Amino acid sequence: MELVWEYIVRGVMGVFFDANGAFDIIPMAMVFSGLMLGIVVGATPGLNGPFAMALSLPILISVFGVSNEALLPILGFLIGLMKGGTIGGAVPAILFNTPGTPDAFLTTLDGYPMAQKGQGLKALKISHFSSACGDTFSDIVLFLTAPVLAVLIENVLDLPEKSALIILSLSFMAAVAGKSPIKGLIIGILGMFLALMGSTLSGNGARLTLGIDALGNGLPLTSAVIGVLVIGEVFLALEDTARDRLSKLKAAVILPEGDNSFGLKDIRQIMPRICTSAAIGTMVGALPGIGTTLAATLGYDAAKRLSKHPEKFGTGLPEGVAATEAANSAVSGANLIPVMSLGIPGNFAAVFLILAVESVGDFTLGPSVFRFTAIKEIADYGTIINKDLVVAFGIFTLMVMGNFFNWTVGWWLMRSLGILARIPKTIMMPVVLLITLTAVYVQDGGFIAIWVVLAFGAMGYVLRRLEISILPFVIGFILAPKLEELIRGGYSASGGDALFLLKSPLAVFFMFTAILIVVFVSRQSAGKSESRNR
Repeated sequence: MELVWEYIVRGVMGVFFDANGAFDIIPMAMVFSGLMLGIVVGATPGLNGPFAMALSLPILISVFGVSNEALLPILGFLIGLMKGGTIGGAVPAILFNTPGTPDAFLTTLDGYPMAQKGQGLKALKISHFSSACGDTFSDIVLFLTAPVLAVLIENVLDLPEKSALIILSLSFMAAVAGKSPIKGLIIGILGMFLALMGSTLSGNGARLTLGIDALGNGLPLTSAVIGVLVIGEVFLALEDTARDRLSKLKAAVILPEGDNSFGLKDIRQIMPRICTSAAIGTMVGALPGIGTTLAATLGYDAAKRLSKHPEKFGTGLPEGVAATEAANSAVSGANLIPVMSLGIPGNFAAVFLILAVESVGDFTLGPSVFRFTAIKEIADYGTIINKDLVVAFGIFTLMVMGNFFNWTVGWWLMRSLGILARIPKTIMMPVVLLITLTAVYVQDGGFIAIWVVLAFGAMGYVLRRLEISILPFVIGFILAPKLEELIRGGYSASGGDALFLLKSPLAVFFMFTAILIVVFVSRQSAGKSESRNR
């Protein structure tokens, strides 16, 4: 236990003090700035936290550079964005019935009726309190479970089991594809295929480059992911804006007129729903690739079923707002459980945290992070320590700071952002496009990054128009190199046995579970399609 506390203290001190022992305010300031910007972004329809993280990452790297010292400030800003973006999304949903994200739609069901009654300010207070509770709860679960899970995985799993675990994670590509799990698998495999472009691990030259020398080192990871997530959305938004320009409705500003007080009586009323939804959101968030929409849906449905007056939901009930916001905010911390313990992205926000880690410093996410090696002071060699574990506890410290700023000052910014819902997309989207192209040009270097981000943007646009989830593509693109590395390592360690995966009972179990997930999701989707046709 003493060793654990030693690492925790070193991680906390690493956030507040630099390598020379001088007080360093930069990581704290970056968390605060990220949270404030995230709330602003979340309150702007058409934007969200992952969207802002995608834009910010190249800019942050160009400002702070690539070094171990830059890692915590960059991650602090991204963590703040992740937290603030979820909270701020309730502003337009409540005041203007304009959900900026799919999970915010459920907030409109009771939030907007409250605003129509003149209780918009109270609905915002409930939303902020519930979001902060859900976020804090999931972070506590992350702090307690990620190290334990990682230690178990590191001690139990070898290369075959880890390879099979990645295959199991890839099976979630079918689960997150919505109505078309088979399409999700196909798109995910396409992402894996494109991720293998460039140099091979064996060093036998480049592959799949089509004779383009600039692709010899592979596709620029950041440019490709940002292209699919951001540029594709920009193209879609510009097209939709052009179509809807003549029929655009102006939202009316609703001024508080009713009872907007929020005290202990209200907290006692909504707290049972917050607790239930926070637990649901945390469980959903811990599963790779599921996301906030399902968490919000399950949280709202559970609150309705547990209520003594379910018929009042959708008429402006505070419990409805609380249940939705607690559930979707609880996803953010829990989504980092597979990231910290396995190195597997849980959602889009986690993707950009992984990109930041891979682009900055020498920190690596995964089971080896939480290896509690003894701390030794050796002459001429300095301190022998697991530096990755120190960084991990530094990341936990940044998340605690984000929660602190959210509880103390987040509300004051949130209440004044209703006007952002009226910014037209014809202004917002071209600005986002310009910032994105400039950022990837600076980070990934030259016009190859511009061509990659535009090409992947066009791909993202097509997938959205075909109503195919882009998350399977991103999951496949991120995990393919890691899977290849593990498969190669396991093959070599087994002496060239092509069936080495089948020699481990646990690996066979993981792969069998992956097959069951794909079959179950496909049959469930087919059943829903038949019922709709009837």
